[in-house]
Amino acid sequence: MFVFVLGMLLSLRPPARAIPAFARKYDLPCSACHEAWPKLNDFGIAFRDRGYQLGNEKDSPIWQNPSYWPITFRITPQWHRESSSNNVVDTVPGDPALGQTFQNVTTDGFDFGGLDIWAAGTLYKDISFSVLPSSDSSGSFHFENVFVRFDNLLGNRWMNVKVGKFELDNLVSEKRMLFLSNNGGFYQVYHYTPFREAQFLASNPLSTQVSTAFGLGDNQLGVELSGHSENSYTRYSVALLSSNEGNPGLPNRTYDGWVSFNHGFQVGKVGVQRVGAFAYFGERPTFLNTSLGAPVLGEGLGNKSFYRAGLTGLFYIKKLDFSTVFVHGWDNVFLGTGTAANAPLPVGARAPTWNGGFIETHFTYSPQLVFVQRNEFVRMSRQVFSTDPHDLGDVDAYSFGLRYYPFMFSRAGLALHAEYSLVRAYKSASPLPTSASPFGPDLRTSSVFFGLDFAF
Repeated sequence: MFVFVLGMLLSLRPPARAIPAFARKYDLPCSACHEAWPKLNDFGIAFRDRGYQLGNEKDSPIWQNPSYWPITFRITPQWHRESSSNNVVDTVPGDPALGQTFQNVTTDGFDFGGLDIWAAGTLYKDISFSVLPSSDSSGSFHFENVFVRFDNLLGNRWMNVKVGKFELDNLVSEKRMLFLSNNGGFYQVYHYTPFREAQFLASNPLSTQVSTAFGLGDNQLGVELSGHSENSYTRYSVALLSSNEGNPGLPNRTYDGWVSFNHGFQVGKVGVQRVGAFAYFGERPTFLNTSLGAPVLGEGLGNKSFYRAGLTGLFYIKKLDFSTVFVHGWDNVFLGTGTAANAPLPVGARAPTWNGGFIETHFTYSPQLVFVQRNEFVRMSRQVFSTDPHDLGDVDAYSFGLRYYPFMFSRAGLALHAEYSLVRAYKSASPLPTSASPFGPDLRTSSVFFGLDFAF
């Protein structure tokens, strides 16, 4: 069935044009801003950096065609298959007394992803905005982003201030990646938590109050100062962020910091190559204040520090381009062991450190057909305890697929998406209850995904 549908879609070859909502406003072709929707090209990066402005009369919200509606809907009907290895199940179903064994679990069926309702544009000259209510597949909504940005302060493009919830200004964006499956649709290295820390978070009902778990690719709440050169080849960002992973409400009286810089340079006929660096740093509480012995939510104490630092690159060779990321992570020993700062550390405890990265390849066969592939690895360089296996919690992840765009008009667009992803987490499966080892075998998960990703 899928091959038949693919064959029919490949036979349709209307000219590719841009997607809503900016395409409707400016009547631009898709290729003006996107290499492959939703991935931006150089012009798209510059358009975003200028606060969604082209510098003509259409920038103003006062100038508006009656048919223009600055809203985009995006959702993905799909079929997918999910598989997970080494799950602990009863040897005889219904009778746990007879022991347990490992078993692979596989599920598959038709489904749909969450819904994005995106509005963005200008409120006035050099004042831009974005609002993105987003739901999961059950219809539970949250605000993925919501911000106002003041552009070109004092007439200077190096001074732009953004306030609200927004994506960190990182060269390799997780929000614009060309992968959608459960295993491949996020960057492992952006969300990695050491195994011992993850154990603590899973067992502590108050872990959301005392946790370093967060995603470099997730939108955060705060204020950002940023700037860029005229062509956006050189850009910087400095942000002060609430330490609550972009969630509403007040955090535990701590703030996080973010700094990034990237630079692009022309290499002959090959195109613009970009390199960058970033750092994310902050503190998290290790225990909560109490009232009559009960924890007081939001009253975190015993703050300890952590950081993530990395290098990024976007490199082009004709129809091939490569997104590259390296990340080094470090957590204070109290955070790594889930120990309150007013309590003694476990014997032999150390601050966990790790390194990770990936190379993601896009082959743009034509403006309508893009092949994608990614190899990603995370390696612990120092475990919390020296007695832990050296590879405990290490991750290997592989993804590949394709996106075909049968049409992309200024009012609607469709992408046919096919993907396979495989992840191996070393010694991360639960051990059998009878096992003398506190660690289980490797955990392998995989996703097979076919979907229709459309925007209107």
